[in-house]
Amino acid sequence: MNYSLYFCLGDEPNLEEICTQVIQGGVSVIQMREKSNNSLKLFNLAKRFKNVCSKFQIPLIINDRLDIALAIDAEGVHLGQEDIPCFEARKIMKEKIIGISVSNAKEAKRAESEGADYLGVGAMFATQSKSDAKQVSIEELRAIREATSLPIVIIGGLNEENISNFKNMGIEGIAVISAILKAKDRENSARRLRQIWHSKL
Repeated sequence: MNYSLYFCLGDEPNLEEICTQVIQGGVSVIQMREKSNNSLKLFNLAKRFKNVCSKFQIPLIINDRLDIALAIDAEGVHLGQEDIPCFEARKIMKEKIIGISVSNAKEAKRAESEGADYLGVGAMFATQSKSDAKQVSIEELRAIREATSLPIVIIGGLNEENISNFKNMGIEGIAVISAILKAKDRENSARRLRQIWHSKL
């Protein structure tokens, strides 16, 4: 699976338009990241995401909610350290993708042993989208990389100016929200991020 440019998006009125723009710009994975709605609203929102992602054959990952992911046949789910354990999620998700958020090597090793498919590591920088996120140092990121063979996607305050800090570290992808969502031209912003990221590997 191509994790190179991973885009997280919540409940936006024009989400179909946004998803189309970013996919055309080179986004390779989309995660539905929305915590504020009830289950029915989340289900209906997820169906909207699924429709546009399926149109472009882009994998859709649902944050936290295994039930929603299964109900709309998303490609996978992403879980945090306070969500259902990965090994239990694997029983339910079968062959679907499971990503796990980690912030240190111990968590990374556990996620791999429990059947995770990829790791989300961060926050690399301070971010407004998750103010309580623990910041991960470059040294800890290197330790995580050494501790596991799983694909790593870094997240947290990433943009065109700072992704070069992660050159040649064996990182498979970058996950962004604001760097694309708040851009005047989202398609072009996604394209630039993808070009910069690949040029730095």
